[in-house]
Amino acid sequence: MLNDEICKLRDKLNESIINEEDYEIIYKLSVELDELIAEFYRHELKIKGYMAMA
Repeated sequence: MLNDEICKLRDKLNESIINEEDYEIIYKLSVELDELIAEFYRHELKIKGYMAMA
């Protein structure tokens, strides 16, 4: 599920920050997380749009 993917990637990003990994790795994880969050909201808006039409 998308929620689970977001949580896993967020944890991975946080761990990378704590471990002071290379900036490129942290940035890549951050961008991936942003994309998943955007996908989540697009999905939620689509569902709510369909529900409002019913």
